[in-house]
Amino acid sequence: MGLLSDMAVGSERRLVAARAALADDELRERCAALPPVPRLRLSAAGFDLIAELKLRSPALGDLSARTLDPVARLRGYAEAGAAICSILTEPSRFDGDLSHLRQAARALAPYGVPALRKDFLVDPYQVLEARANGAGGVLLIVRMVERERLVAMLDTAAEQGLFVLLEAFDADDLAIAADLAAERRGRDEQVLMGLNCRDLQTLQIDFARFGRLRDRLPGEWPAVAESGVITPGDAAVVAGLGYRLALVGTTLMQRDDPAQAARELLAAGRGAAR
Repeated sequence: MGLLSDMAVGSERRLVAARAALADDELRERCAALPPVPRLRLSAAGFDLIAELKLRSPALGDLSARTLDPVARLRGYAEAGAAICSILTEPSRFDGDLSHLRQAARALAPYGVPALRKDFLVDPYQVLEARANGAGGVLLIVRMVERERLVAMLDTAAEQGLFVLLEAFDADDLAIAADLAAERRGRDEQVLMGLNCRDLQTLQIDFARFGRLRDRLPGEWPAVAESGVITPGDAAVVAGLGYRLALVGTTLMQRDDPAQAARELLAAGRGAAR
């Protein structure tokens, strides 16, 4: 699996270290003392943006040059209308940290925009960890763990009131996701179904994947186009295919005016939404 294999090893190491510092029961108690998480709200306009704060990309390297004030960038995303802000917490390849998640959650709270913990999570403990550090949602990757553990992570997110962005890369991932969606129909939970068009071996973008696999995404969950949305035209294409949201990171990080970039993507997507 290349990148995902490396990330799984690192995530397991971080999990062991975190548990040594704070036991599961103690972490769960911390979560129980927190106020309820507001439910994710999507716009009636039919298309929304998950705007990402990403300091480093495995494909393009350091993206931090224009991020001397990450809080200002996050506020720009929120003011432009982003529904979610995605925060990388993986340290080795993305320069992320849980402190970034806490900082983001505080900055976004006045806008009612949730922070998504984007990481390579491998255990329900890390879902609780996200909740304890201010997240409103978590990324879970279909092929990252065996099905039983993935279900446990979905259950933990639902118990904590967190939304889930469930990420797939190919038809096999989507078949598993469709089975899960059918099994979980009627549950009180919020799940978004993401399709990532990046090749995990080459790190190249295959934008055509969004159209090729669109009909394989489970209809129970709003569809999210991940990676590959660079221009307003791209946003219009995926919205026209029926994707309800797009996750955009590198493109926004490379713009000096992230709020304007977000507005342009939203306007194009909403104009084409079906």
